[in-house]
Amino acid sequence: MNSKDKKYTYEEFLEIIKMLRGENGCPWDRVQTHDSLRPCMMEEAAELLASIRIYHQTGNAENMQEELGDVLLQVVMHAQIAAEEGLFTMEDVVDDVSRKMVRRHPHVFGTGSVDTPEEVLTNWEEIKKEEKKDKEWVSSPLRDIPKELPALTRAAKVLKKADKCYEPGNTYEQDIDALQKSVDALRTCSAEAYGKELERIMADMFMQLSDIARLYKLSSEQILTDRIEDFIEKYEKTPS
Repeated sequence: MNSKDKKYTYEEFLEIIKMLRGENGCPWDRVQTHDSLRPCMMEEAAELLASIRIYHQTGNAENMQEELGDVLLQVVMHAQIAAEEGLFTMEDVVDDVSRKMVRRHPHVFGTGSVDTPEEVLTNWEEIKKEEKKDKEWVSSPLRDIPKELPALTRAAKVLKKADKCYEPGNTYEQDIDALQKSVDALRTCSAEAYGKELERIMADMFMQLSDIARLYKLSSEQILTDRIEDFIEKYEKTPS
């Protein structure tokens, strides 16, 4: 199995993971659970994003290939654990996502018609909404947005969905006014009220800034990430 000239197939990869989880497999892999692997998935997803950045910087896609494999490993590990628990298999996962792609692209696989990416997203959301109807794990439109998302990303999604499902959100001018009030409150925050009051004021500011970014279709997460890089560059110049 270790021939350098051999290219492993998808099916062989599934068998490798099954063997690692088997009775004579790896002691570490055998004891993993859905919960124990949660940090691994987050780390591997972050490393994949880093590999895309590295590719843009260097033009070398080797790291991206490796990190995509690590993300796939996590997916297959979860599917293998689920199969052992009698829940579903990797084949079920592939079938499910394939059906979803066909269902959500009626303009490609059916008789639908769209002209712009915006129309595609509108159709996607409508089909997704219909799919989730009566699903027991969907409690409400806003609570359906995962807590596990980074806070700035989640804030933008909550604000956008609240705007659609409940009532129109703030305008840019209203957000600026609210932000100014938060700044004024920050200036006058007393030492006695420092703890919780400061947290509340800063939380309001994060939400207001997230809403401004949302209105301009900007990623607050990416904006802050870029600014952190600028800050690091200020003190630690990248070698030319």
